[in-house]
Amino acid sequence: MKTLTPEEVVPLNRYAEQRASFQTAIIEYKRNRRIAVGAKVTLLFEDRETLRYQIQEMLCVEGISDPMRVRHEVDVYNELMPKQGELSATLFVEITDAPSIRPELDRLVGIDEHVFLEIGSAQTAERIHARFDPKQFEDDRISAVQYIRFVLSDAQVRRFQDFDEPAHLHIDHPNYDHRTELQGGLRESLAQGLTGEPQPLLLRSPTEPEPPPVFETKRVHARIVGPAGQILVEPKEPAGGFLDADESLLHEVLGVVREVAREMSDAHGSCRISSAAGRGAGPLHFLLSPS
Repeated sequence: MKTLTPEEVVPLNRYAEQRASFQTAIIEYKRNRRIAVGAKVTLLFEDRETLRYQIQEMLCVEGISDPMRVRHEVDVYNELMPKQGELSATLFVEITDAPSIRPELDRLVGIDEHVFLEIGSAQTAERIHARFDPKQFEDDRISAVQYIRFVLSDAQVRRFQDFDEPAHLHIDHPNYDHRTELQGGLRESLAQGLTGEPQPLLLRSPTEPEPPPVFETKRVHARIVGPAGQILVEPKEPAGGFLDADESLLHEVLGVVREVAREMSDAHGSCRISSAAGRGAGPLHFLLSPS
């Protein structure tokens, strides 16, 4: 499944116009992406549309429009995007009684070893172990929200997409043993997402085409991304971060940055160039702003 890009984010003013209809659509859409396993655990399976909604709501609530901050939010949520052949989910431990939250969570320590996707009948079922995000774990406690993914082989994808094969989610923790079948619209939605893309529920601009780049080469383009005339320079195709990008691509990007900087400096006297490097800095990009 393709990651989201900042260009797909609807600007705040346009999102305000579509927010109510998008919320209605996403609520209905999530009906086929959410499943309970027992009384205390619920999984919401993520894809481009559920993550797009979280990004748009974060930007809307926080009033974020700065291009670099928008890019940061997109990069953060893209970490939850399932790749082809994967199912990605947010796992919620739902405990409504406040005094019971910590004791109940403590009873589920070690749950990361006990969550499985099972494909097939009891005699032939394959068990696929959920991979939990290790950054969320401490040795002796867990949080109520966990990010997990199931990685399927090509053969397992084919079995999952064969609706004659039963499929279940199974939590076999000593203090919480529950098993739920995946079926109906949820099974269909998950099966489609293993090899395809969901139909978009929100359009960036139904009436206004994407503006053309102000400068581009074979592998790099520069686009206006903000009302103050900021220009984003980045590869046309996904690339690594600044520290691990291909040398020839990095050279091409820097060449475009220099050309754009010259044009912006001629027009405004000078410009400010910003980027980021290091773990979690996101894909290779430079933002140029008039100054």
